[in-house]
Formats: sequence, C-alpha cells, structure tokens
Amino acid sequence: MSIQLASVCTGVPTVLADVRGERVWSGIRKQPVRDDVLWLSTLNLSGDGQADLSVHGGPDKAVYAYPSEHLGWWQDALGEVLGPAAFGENLSTVGPLEADVLIGDVWSWGGALLQVCQPRWPCFKLALHRGRPDVQASMRRSGRTGWYLRVLDPGEVPVAGPIEVVRRDPLGLSVQDAHLAMADVHLEDADAVHAVADHPALADQWRRPLRDRLDR
Repeated sequence: MSIQLASVCTGVPTVLADVRGERVWSGIRKQPVRDDVLWLSTLNLSGDGQADLSVHGGPDKAVYAYPSEHLGWWQDALGEVLGPAAFGENLSTVGPLEADVLIGDVWSWGGALLQVCQPRWPCFKLALHRGRPDVQASMRRSGRTGWYLRVLDPGEVPVAGPIEVVRRDPLGLSVQDAHLAMADVHLEDADAVHAVADHPALADQWRRPLRDRLDR
C-alpha cells in the first residue's frame, strides 16, 4: 500500500499562550516544509522540536501523522477553514484512516523506516492552539486522533512522498482499537484492552495506563 502526503510540516517551540502569568511553550505551531528532502532522526524531523519532553516528543512520538480526510469534518465542527498542520501534525496523509492503520505497521519513507506505535491523546495545548476548550474532548470522542510513529532506521526522506507500507502487523490491532481500549475506563471489553496492552509494538506511554487499569 502506498500513502500519499498532502503536506509535511515542522516547527520549533514558541510561546503558545500566557496562562495565569506563565508562558506556555509548545512546538504545536508548524509550517509546511519548503525543502525537497529532510533528515529524519530517531527523535524528529530536521527543523522540528518539542518544548516539554516529559510528555511530548521522544522515540515513540518522533512523527505525528494525521489523515487529511478529517479536515472537512473538523471545518464543519469548528466553523473555520483549516490550513496545514491544523492539529500540529508532521504528516498530512491521504488514504488510510485510524481503522485502517495497524499498531506495528512498518512504513518506508525514502531512506527511513518507521513504525506505528500509538494514537494521540491530546493535551491542553491543542485547545490553546485552536482557541477552543472543547477540541480535546471532540478529538477523543470522535476517534479522529491520528497516530504517532517511532523511527526504526533514520534516513533522508522526500517531502513529496510517497510512503510505502512494507509490513502489515500480523496481530491486526488498529489505531482505532488502541484508542477504544484507552477510552474503555470501566473495562467493558477487558479482553480487547488486554489485547492492546499486550501488543509488543505499542508505546509504553500507551501501555502503562492500560496495564494499571487491568491490574486494579
């Protein structure tokens, strides 16, 4: 399967807002890349960065992909025209949605290999970025979360794409499945939560709260 790219965006931390007298820094404000190629390391694309590394960035959040197909729904919901990187995404993809992409899928992008490892669970900085306090709940409720990828092999990547899916994970658990497991706070489907928590390719940041919930 080949995945096309509508845009590739990067950004360094800037002041997002002033909250109760404290500056909130974030790298969520990204702009389309004008270069033909970028270097992708195990942590991020060249020209990209995060402010609070305790919750953002790191090997399991090296690249954030978001389906371009969701933008029409969001424009109706938010009542505004949305441009590139509306949600802080690095990759605006064309084609697969959360139900189609599997945890553990391996992507080949130019000279780099990436692996899908978790959905996104947005924090308050998304609300500040969009100027909408309800956007976090809307993203979680709708399941239009996008997904993060870790970098297995760094390399030079073409901004125009495409990306090739070179390995489909045999366990068949989608990004949507992982999102639903996290949302299942009362363990109404404990078997499904177990299956997601046991997935070897799942990011630890996603696995730990599921394990804690199952062990209670």
